[in-house]
Amino acid sequence: MTGSGEEATAAAVVQNKKVVLRRHVIGFPTEDDLEITVDTTKLRVPAGLTAVLIKNLYLSCDPWMRFRMSKPEDGGLPPEFVIGEALLNFTVGKVVDSTHPEFNAGDLVWGMSAWEEYTLVTQPESLHKIKHTELPPSYYTGVLGMPGLTAYACFFEVGKPKKGDFVFVSAASGAVGQIVGQLAKIAGCYVVGSAGSDEKVSLLKTKFGFDDAFNYKSETDLGAALKRCLPGGIDIYFDNVGGPTLDAVLLQMRHGGRVAVCGMISQYNLVEPYGLRNLFCIMPKAIRVEGFYFTFYMHVYPRFEEEMAGYIKDGKVTVVEDVVEGIDSAPAALIGLFSGKNVGKQLVAIARA
Repeated sequence: MTGSGEEATAAAVVQNKKVVLRRHVIGFPTEDDLEITVDTTKLRVPAGLTAVLIKNLYLSCDPWMRFRMSKPEDGGLPPEFVIGEALLNFTVGKVVDSTHPEFNAGDLVWGMSAWEEYTLVTQPESLHKIKHTELPPSYYTGVLGMPGLTAYACFFEVGKPKKGDFVFVSAASGAVGQIVGQLAKIAGCYVVGSAGSDEKVSLLKTKFGFDDAFNYKSETDLGAALKRCLPGGIDIYFDNVGGPTLDAVLLQMRHGGRVAVCGMISQYNLVEPYGLRNLFCIMPKAIRVEGFYFTFYMHVYPRFEEEMAGYIKDGKVTVVEDVVEGIDSAPAALIGLFSGKNVGKQLVAIARA
C-alpha cells in the first residue's frame, strides 16, 4: 500500500499503448478488427480511490476472448468488449502503486486486467499475488493461471477420471489441452490427442507424453481415426473444439462415458453453428455431457496451484509457450489462435519483471 493524495498530484505521466476493438465482429476476426492506440497514464492511484496500478508484463491470448469481440445473443454469454477501449483478459503484471492493503509496489500479480501497458485495477479482488516466484512469471498466463486451472478443474471435477480410463483430448497441443494430457497420464489414463499439424502431433507424443495422437486435418474420416487410436472406445472426451469432432466422438463413447465441454473453437467464428447429429448416443450409453466455466471453480485454485507447481518442479508437467514480443504484436497473436498458428500457450511479452 503505497499511494497518497499528495504523491498522486506529482505523479509521473507515461505513455500507455493499448489494444482496442475497432468494431464488433461477425464471422472470422482479422487483425483489422483491432488497433493499437496510445494514451497516457499517471503512475499513481488517484487520491481517494482504493485500487492497484499495475505495469502489465505478459498478456494472455485465449480463445474465449472471441466471444467478447461480438455482440452476444441472449444466452448468458460474457458482455462484449467496448469499442475503442482496451480488450480485457488475464495478464501478469507488477504493482507500480497501490492503495489496497493487500498489495504493495513491486508485487508480482496475475488476474483480470486490460491489454495495455499500464492498468488501473479498481477491483483488486480480481488480482492474485504470484506465490511461486521461483518459476517463470509467464507461467501464470498459462499452466499456473486460468488455462492451467481450466485443465485441472475440468478434467478432475467434470471428467472424474479413474485409473485405466481411455481419454481423448481435442486441440491437444494448446494451452489447456497440453496440460490435460499430462494430468491424465499422471492419473494413470491412456491418452490420445488430436492437433492440426504433424509438428504438433509429434510434440504431443515426444514432449507431452501422449500415448497416441493424430493430425485431424490429414484424416478424411474422424470416426476411423478415433477407432484406430482408441479401438475400445472413449471413457472421457475433453472437448476443446465442438462441431464435427464432438459428433464423431459421441459414436465412440463407452457406456457411462463423460464429455467435459471446455471449449468449441471450431464454432466461434461461424455465422451458422454446426448442428450435432449424434446426440441420441447419450441415452443408451448413459453418457454425461457437462459444460465448464472457470469462474465457478476459483475455489479450487489454491489446491491446484500447489499441485501444479509441484508437478512442474518434479518434471511431471512440461510447459511449451509461444511468446511474441511487444504489444504491437498482440493483434496478430490473438487472431492467429483461430487458425492454429500457435504451438503451445500463446502469450505476448510487453515488458520484463
